Amino acid sequence: MMRMRGVWAMLVMCVLGLQAAHAQQASYVIKPGDTLEISVWKEPDLQRQVLVRPDGAFSFPLVGEVDARGKTVADLNKLVADRLTKYISGAVVTVSVQEIKGNKIFVLGQVNKPGEFIVNPSVNIMQALSMAGGMTPFAATNDIIVLRGQGDKQTAMAFRYPEVVRGKKLETNIELIAGDIVVVP
Repeated sequence: MMRMRGVWAMLVMCVLGLQAAHAQQASYVIKPGDTLEISVWKEPDLQRQVLVRPDGAFSFPLVGEVDARGKTVADLNKLVADRLTKYISGAVVTVSVQEIKGNKIFVLGQVNKPGEFIVNPSVNIMQALSMAGGMTPFAATNDIIVLRGQGDKQTAMAFRYPEVVRGKKLETNIELIAGDIVVVP
């Protein structure tokens, strides 16, 4: 009986730990291609959807150009409200993400359905391979790489599918970020 209580206590602690870790995850960062809904309370002319352009910016009346790169919804709420205070005192602004289309990864090569995939909010390499319909019989499963652009540099990370499937080197099953390319030769 005591042993069973210990097992339940550990299980509860694991679940609470996972919930705490999930709560600590960073808020979604706006990306080019996303569609935002912006509205200002009691101002029907200041309610519209905006598309975040490839340069990471969008335009909004009375606010002008807004650079959304690296910003969360909360950041944009504050920024738009601050800029509107010149024209509307105490403006109550609501920014919400209507469509997430900027958070894309790409899977190509010897997979059944190569292409671009919108990840909401995130996926790891194994999940991306699953989204691409799995690998073909000709896939070189020991030679999979992830290409990641960082500014003007690009890095390649090795991923060996057979090891991960056997429960080894699980740390290589990394979380993909927008723009990552999974190449299955």
